[in-house]
Amino acid sequence: MSEGDTRTRQARVGARGEDLACARLRDAGYAIVERGYRTREGEIDIVARDGETTVFVEVKTRSGSAYGGPLAAVTPAKQAKVCRAAIAYLQANDLWDAPCRFDVIGILTGRAEPSVTHVQNAFTCDESI
Repeated sequence: MSEGDTRTRQARVGARGEDLACARLRDAGYAIVERGYRTREGEIDIVARDGETTVFVEVKTRSGSAYGGPLAAVTPAKQAKVCRAAIAYLQANDLWDAPCRFDVIGILTGRAEPSVTHVQNAFTCDESI
């Protein structure tokens, strides 16, 4: 399998995971505001609203747990990148006064029915939010 094939497969797995995450969030009453918000600081997989709270959601999808579960993939370095991107989002959308939080959704697809785990307030930012 070539490197391009691997990236394409990873992109498909990631997109499927984000679709499942959005469905889970909608079922829980969240409004999806944006997907794949990109800035030079990083990317936010999903921006949602939970009532008055802006929720920045990191989605990790794995087809197996050989390299650890999906939640373990949200390392401190990844958290810092999401925080920087969230700050850019808040600035760009004039949302400094609105409450916000960081959730993580881990999806394991290596079974007949995917396993979806949603962790609210999964991490906080050391940055000034």
